[in-house]
Amino acid sequence: MLGADVTVFDISEENKKYALELADSANVSIQYVVTDIYDIDLEKYSGHFDMLYLEGGILHYFNDIEKFMSLLFSLLKDDGVMILSDFHPLRRCFVSSNSQIEYPIQQNYFDEELHSGDVAYKHYFDEDEQQDFPDVSIRLYTLSEIINSVITSGFNIKKFDEHRGWENENIPWEFTIVANK
Repeated sequence: MLGADVTVFDISEENKKYALELADSANVSIQYVVTDIYDIDLEKYSGHFDMLYLEGGILHYFNDIEKFMSLLFSLLKDDGVMILSDFHPLRRCFVSSNSQIEYPIQQNYFDEELHSGDVAYKHYFDEDEQQDFPDVSIRLYTLSEIINSVITSGFNIKKFDEHRGWENENIPWEFTIVANK
């Protein structure tokens, strides 16, 4: 709506349909490429973008965060900026119950294993429909693994912010990294 040329990379054909309908309703156009992120055409997109915007908790879907960050670095033009907003790793160590934080540790913060998990928003569907959803593999990273992968891929971190959750929890629920190439 502000005049940017927008390209979305996503593995989901269903998300493409939704995004194109939303863009049409807003009277804008976007390019939507359905692909595995590691299959992006680097001859076409290497050094192509002024900005990369990643949000909504995606890092846990990548089992090699350094490989992922290196790919993102290659997609940006020189002096391009990456804005990464994701779930804060500390969040998984706590249980939220009726707006109060309980302290039993849910998971080992330093766990480096791949785990099987549910597709995002699966719990919003009827139980019968949920049976058709495939499991996904997830890898949960520590904050230092995330920050260090940004640094070692060549980015210069310009800003790091931690954010409370929707109910003003007293621990960080999300974070944002702004970094330049």
